[in-house]
Amino acid sequence: MATIKYTDSKADVQRMQIFLVDDDADDRALFEEAFENVRALSTDLTIFEDGVSLLEYLRQPENDLPHIIFLDLNMPMKSGVDCLREIRQDKRLRDVSVAIYSTSNSARDIEDTFSGGANVYIHKPSSFDQLKKTLSHVLKLNWQFHLSGMNKETFFLNV
Repeated sequence: MATIKYTDSKADVQRMQIFLVDDDADDRALFEEAFENVRALSTDLTIFEDGVSLLEYLRQPENDLPHIIFLDLNMPMKSGVDCLREIRQDKRLRDVSVAIYSTSNSARDIEDTFSGGANVYIHKPSSFDQLKKTLSHVLKLNWQFHLSGMNKETFFLNV
């Protein structure tokens, strides 16, 4: 787990906690670089290399919870779907927003994560500019509205 902290001159602004869980080092580096380019909000990014380390962190009651988890779908040891199920079964974690972040466009994967309680499904963009645009869009979403108005038509994000 690596933590990247970004400071904001507005000390009284609540910082948005963002987690990325991805087993691919290149994808993590690309996400981190894009994140640095779009951080319009006061944010902290914490990166996990697998679902096991994410869940170990989340289960520690003294650790702060994230606002959004970008969760890769296909990972060894514990898949994104398995992590999603465990997150949604834990009362403490139930309200954390989960963005599935995957190379898969499979209708089954999209359906499984929708029914499993993910908030949005993002197909990993093919270009750096598309990734920046997608991250910017997701970070600026009004998550309270999104949670209350979630439906299949708005679930698959294609920016």
